[in-house]
Amino acid sequence: MQPSMKLTFLYHPVTDLEAAVTFHRDVLGLDEAWREGDETVAFALPDSEIQLMLDLVDDDGGPSGFFDVGDVNAFYEARADSVTWVQTPQDLGPVRTATFADPAGNLFRIFESLEMPEE
Repeated sequence: MQPSMKLTFLYHPVTDLEAAVTFHRDVLGLDEAWREGDETVAFALPDSEIQLMLDLVDDDGGPSGFFDVGDVNAFYEARADSVTWVQTPQDLGPVRTATFADPAGNLFRIFESLEMPEE
């Protein structure tokens, strides 16, 4: 059985995080769900478990879904030769992540939460 994909975030890269936060909060009326430093902010979407994640980046290929796969390495190994990998598995803060593209070039970002060491 192949690992499953659960849509968790709608990922939107932005070049001006504060302007994007102001728009989503003040114009669209969304509530901030969490923030990671000065680079990432997530908003709760009404009547949905899915969140909108804004991420401060210069350019990383555009918006996409961000899917929890439970085990990024297992997902990668199961599909290593059947999809086009844009980013191979790597740890980024509290998550392990990878990115692949479908035949039309649409990006799919996958992740798993990592246990953070206690300080």
